[in-house]
Amino acid sequence: MLRKFTVALAFALSATAGAAQAQTVTPLAHSAPEGVDVMFQLTDGSVLVQADSNNMDFYKLTPDNKGSYVNGTWTKMASLPSGYSPYAAASAVFADGRAAIIGGEYNFGNFTLTNQSEVYDPVANSWTALAPPKGWKNIGDSPLSVMPDGSVLLGDKLNKKMAVLNPTTLTWSKIKPKGKSDFNAEEGWTLLPNGTVLTLDVKNGPNTEIYTPSAKTPWQSAGHTPQMLAGPPCCSCINYGGKKPYCPPGEIGPALLMPDGSVFATGSMPKGENTAHTAVYANGTWTSGPDFPNGDEAGDSFAALLPNGHALVEGISGELYEFDGTHLTAEPFNGGGNALMVLPSGEILVGGAEVYKSTGTYNAAWAPTITTAPSSVTRGSSYQISGTQFNGLSQANAFGDEFEMATNYPLVRITNNATGHVFYARTHDHSTMAVATGSATVSTNFDVPSGMETGASSLVVVANGIPSVPVSVTVN
Repeated sequence: MLRKFTVALAFALSATAGAAQAQTVTPLAHSAPEGVDVMFQLTDGSVLVQADSNNMDFYKLTPDNKGSYVNGTWTKMASLPSGYSPYAAASAVFADGRAAIIGGEYNFGNFTLTNQSEVYDPVANSWTALAPPKGWKNIGDSPLSVMPDGSVLLGDKLNKKMAVLNPTTLTWSKIKPKGKSDFNAEEGWTLLPNGTVLTLDVKNGPNTEIYTPSAKTPWQSAGHTPQMLAGPPCCSCINYGGKKPYCPPGEIGPALLMPDGSVFATGSMPKGENTAHTAVYANGTWTSGPDFPNGDEAGDSFAALLPNGHALVEGISGELYEFDGTHLTAEPFNGGGNALMVLPSGEILVGGAEVYKSTGTYNAAWAPTITTAPSSVTRGSSYQISGTQFNGLSQANAFGDEFEMATNYPLVRITNNATGHVFYARTHDHSTMAVATGSATVSTNFDVPSGMETGASSLVVVANGIPSVPVSVTVN
């Protein structure tokens, strides 16, 4: 992303023919006080958002006692320390429940590719400085993925360098990017079920690559997309204070892992064309997907995986599109260029101002299953719960490169049988951060809120908006 802009939400219906009519957009009772850039699904069910107004302030959206985010409340949280006001940064939620803002293409509105970073502790409501990898003077808007073992993989925007963060010690280790075709600028990383990472090259598009951590040559070509998905350079080289200017290679759209194991990749407008394309990666092969209608494109745009298995993609026009595996259908709503993130309710939060709800529902085979859980819990105490598919089938949220908002980790929701009131028990220290873990037994720990209601209740594990079958639990 090479420009900072805020687009007002548009609620007008689009004029696109053939758009489905059953989907809905509902405005929040109260919009985010200062707008929204990036969003984090915290493991206590709340949503932490970075304010668009100054990029230093953060607010938390907490659902009401019925579990409604539409009727939720906003609370101002700790701001970033002075000197750090990042926009278009890399970001992550750790397995222990903390969140991180890493780098930033802009700092206080200036193009700097800052290497500053901070880690947020939601329990203490405080930020802690995170040192950059040794020798990295610039990070900027970099590709990032939390790996199955909980480590955080980061790419250097300006070259092929990579580093991995140990979240426990907050220390970085450098990785040799042997085999990488081009530099990391403007590329997004998609975690696959086997623990590898897929990227679509921007500079060397239509080439694509897969990173295998255990391989002697970790980067290998994954073939070419049938059409170019990367757009041309938007502007001339930029002098930002480094040893040499940064020459942006172009932009590309988000790529989402789908429930069937395929990856749906979206594109920017290729050079010399008037139609933007998409592609699908399945069984090691790329095939053409549907084109964007009406001259729209998805370069530097958001996407989220709906519980019904469709991909929701936002065009640069703000138009929302659903991909059902075959067709890309324009919906009669405009997201205003705002961030998209799947909520535990199965709705998509759009920029801190509204939620999008699609038709249909999830396949029962996609849901988490609980195999071991306590039959009774005590308020203020912690417990372990285990089962399968606690991390969902996908990271579920994507952007062209920065603004990583993955939600592939378990949440625990407890509903009191007598009142119907909903409580989220903060989860932490998940046994894995993988996706589509299948029949493997996984686990997490959860803290029962000290102020929740007692009595007979039901408990579910939620991943990417899809709940497990409930189990009975007594809250003491």
